[in-house]
Amino acid sequence: MNQNSSDLSRRRFIKLTAIGLTAAPFANALLSETASAADMVPETDPMAAALGYKEDAAKADKRTDKTALCSSCLHYTGKPGEANGPCALFQGKLVAANGWCTAWVKKAA
Repeated sequence: MNQNSSDLSRRRFIKLTAIGLTAAPFANALLSETASAADMVPETDPMAAALGYKEDAAKADKRTDKTALCSSCLHYTGKPGEANGPCALFQGKLVAANGWCTAWVKKAA
């Protein structure tokens, strides 16, 4: 009977180890996404530069609609009233709520 319980303990250990090793990359991905979300997109970022992103919309030369701000854009997923928030275009990074880029699309009311 002692041999049988030893085999069960070994099997249980192997199962738990396999589950842990399988879940570890997912946990790491979730934690790293949360940690990187605090980084602001710099205007010098290649994608930001290509889209003409400006942290201050008033400084954007190509902006024609004075109400166009990141906070009123379809791609912006930040909370109302916050100074910055996530943008679907710059995954994992924050943009200024008062910013603007050429990909701006008015958010449906």
